[in-house]
Amino acid sequence: MFPSWFRRLAGVLFVLTLLTPFPARAQHQPVEVEVAGRALSADTDPYIYQGTAYVPLAAFVREMDGAELTWDGTSARLDADHLDLTATPGQTWLEANGRALYVPHTVQITDGRIMVPVRTAAQLFGAEVEWDENAQTVRVSERGEILSRADNYYDPDTLYWLSRVISAESRGEPLVGQIAVGNVALNRVASPDFPDTLYGVIFQPGQFEPVENGTIWQEPYHLSVTAAKLCLEGAQVIGDCLYFFAPDLSPGTWIVNNRTYYTTIGCHRFYL
Repeated sequence: MFPSWFRRLAGVLFVLTLLTPFPARAQHQPVEVEVAGRALSADTDPYIYQGTAYVPLAAFVREMDGAELTWDGTSARLDADHLDLTATPGQTWLEANGRALYVPHTVQITDGRIMVPVRTAAQLFGAEVEWDENAQTVRVSERGEILSRADNYYDPDTLYWLSRVISAESRGEPLVGQIAVGNVALNRVASPDFPDTLYGVIFQPGQFEPVENGTIWQEPYHLSVTAAKLCLEGAQVIGDCLYFFAPDLSPGTWIVNNRTYYTTIGCHRFYL
């Protein structure tokens, strides 16, 4: 008979295995990665997970920049004059020079090493990535220009308004749902059927409830700012959708009767 403390420990470990956000090793397909014609030197092998090639971040940074990451107990970090980088396991983005780079399958840990998509890692250093089908090898070019800083990349007015409409419409929703709301706003800017500025889209009469009830003016939730940055980096989760509504708050009658349903994320339904 096992002692009670052992049974409790076993139960905790079992629950943790159910909750872990990281993929099982069985889902990893090994892949070769070359940087500037040289095999990436790392003590954890790169792999493909759900169609995305992952590399150990520390080894990649060392190869590209000669710099060493540090670990603060929750995240891997690089604090340098040219690149500030934070990679947090289980998070769906990298923080780099004040920007947010989307990692749909999360920042992962394998054999104690932080793993990130090779294309995202290459973006940090302005490198190009190619897939050599015949050799089954990912080839990364020489280093180019370091990722520009947020102040030089995001238009401040666009980030201001996109953060606010995302926060007001989807505060408390999962990050992917907040990205989806931002996608709709930006899709409308690009559509000939709506105003051609984000401010015009948001303040078009009768379109966004937060404009009517005043919540558009509230300071945005910090995760909504991240979602806005991800949208401006090109993260796209709902295709060409132009409409959404929350059934718990509105019947969405006109949308349901006139538009094509696409998907549901969190409490929102999205329509083309």
